[in-house]
Amino acid sequence: MYSTIRAAVMAAACAAATPAFATVEAPERQSPDDAWWTGPLLASGASTLPKGHILFEPYLYGAKPYGSFDASGKRRSAPDADNIGSSAYMLYGVTDALTAGFIPHLGYRRAGGGWSQGLGIGDLTAQAQYRLMQYEEGKRPTVSLMLQENLPIGRHDRLDDRPNDGFGSGAYATTVGLNSQYVWWAPNGRIVRTRLNAQYTRSDNTRVRGASVYGTPKGFAGKAQPGDSVLVDLAFEYSITRNWVAALDLGWQRDASTKVTGMLRGSAFERRYPVSKALILAPAVEYNFNSRVGVIVGARIVPAGRNTTASVTPAIAFNYVR
Repeated sequence: MYSTIRAAVMAAACAAATPAFATVEAPERQSPDDAWWTGPLLASGASTLPKGHILFEPYLYGAKPYGSFDASGKRRSAPDADNIGSSAYMLYGVTDALTAGFIPHLGYRRAGGGWSQGLGIGDLTAQAQYRLMQYEEGKRPTVSLMLQENLPIGRHDRLDDRPNDGFGSGAYATTVGLNSQYVWWAPNGRIVRTRLNAQYTRSDNTRVRGASVYGTPKGFAGKAQPGDSVLVDLAFEYSITRNWVAALDLGWQRDASTKVTGMLRGSAFERRYPVSKALILAPAVEYNFNSRVGVIVGARIVPAGRNTTASVTPAIAFNYVR
């Protein structure tokens, strides 16, 4: 009897000393239908538009002249305070797996005490994207092959009297890229969308006459060979609410040396601009009015780099899909 009573007492004591643990349930996962997206500031999506649908996304930002250089030979990666640029993605779903379209570029600039002669037309980009793989939850991302061709319609040389009117590159350039996109859930159940872009650009030679975006002076005659470029961009979007999204791009860009050769007033002229490397950050906030219309506000930040000036470039974009 005594042993039985002692066993009961010990059991009760152990039960009293052992805390009661409540079952903790994992937070409910946000439904994909409850998340609306505009897209991060820099990284391109890997998805393609359904056949017959369109995307229109104009950007407004502080801009640098495409392919321009300063007097010391450094590639201009940061805009002047009075520079304004605009790009607009105009894409169409040719098939469910193929999207194609154009990206026009415009600019307006003040430098050296003078303004550009009105709104300047930059080069035109033709783009096609073909989907190679469709997203499947927990298994694989969406992956697409992207091809861009720079059509040099913007003015790039003969700028002797209007040095601020150069908004083009003068060179055809081909960009080949691989875009991927994946969706996963944070520990609190909110959706995170991730994009990864990898791009390589190779340019042709271009003829240059007089003052140009390549830093050549009045009286010059020759050619420029823009260097190849590599860009890698990893982006994250966090669905705060159905309408609000926080976004961040983390990028790295390397531009190879650009070479300019020719004649200047009867003498041989040659200039080689150094390789530039840059780390790029682009924090932004999105507000989505619905699943088809949204706006994003943020900034492209270059905190450091090789032959690259630190800069902050604010930007805003409007996204419309139909």
